[in-house]
Amino acid sequence: MIDLREIYDALTGTEFFLEYQPIVALEDGRWNGVEALIRWQRPTGLVMPSDFIPLAENTPLSGLITYWVIERVADELGAWLKVNDDLFVSINVPPEILGRGGLEYASQKSGLRELSHQVVLEITERGIPDQMGAEALELIPQYSSARIALDDVMLNGANIAVLSRLTFDFVKIHPDLVRQIDRSNPAPPWLSHLSDLQRSAPLQLIAEGIENSAQAEALKQGGIQMGQGFFFSRPKRFEQLLRPSSRTTR
Repeated sequence: MIDLREIYDALTGTEFFLEYQPIVALEDGRWNGVEALIRWQRPTGLVMPSDFIPLAENTPLSGLITYWVIERVADELGAWLKVNDDLFVSINVPPEILGRGGLEYASQKSGLRELSHQVVLEITERGIPDQMGAEALELIPQYSSARIALDDVMLNGANIAVLSRLTFDFVKIHPDLVRQIDRSNPAPPWLSHLSDLQRSAPLQLIAEGIENSAQAEALKQGGIQMGQGFFFSRPKRFEQLLRPSSRTTR
């Protein structure tokens, strides 16, 4: 059983590392950006975020993990982003730290602030920001070029309520919805509702968890601009990510 002290010790040690998963244009498979994904390599084996991030939520460790990710992204990808100005990196941000100043401080200290136009901050509907966080989201365009994504969207009533209340640049479609697409069901009902969502705001849509060509094609035909998943690429350490390539995934 993992406890908070173990997470803290791992943060100050060398057990945490990042992998990056490409986010690609469904039209032609070229990279639009990457998502930074934290991993924990313990002596007993690899620990995935779902096994420790929920423990850290709404504790001081939540912010510490986010600041660690920002610093590591700046260190690993900073030079790469500077020479690839058309690409972005997305970073998961717990809503409870928005509006507290730490996010801005960590970005400034790491040097990522100067690349803010290439940064996408992802928040989830779970634990939607409190009033201070919500106000911080709306103020971001006044002092930063960073963009905001609503992650793990299931296109339910709660998601729509959040989208109507706050301003987002990207909406990331939950993998559970993508898994509904197969050759016998190429157009599940939720796919036809996306046009309504896009008419309500100038959103870029990203589908997560794409595993095969049938899903990729159905999502493209449904008007989704970008996707990520094992069909395109598994998450990679930055050494693998930065190997010379044409930045195409197929």
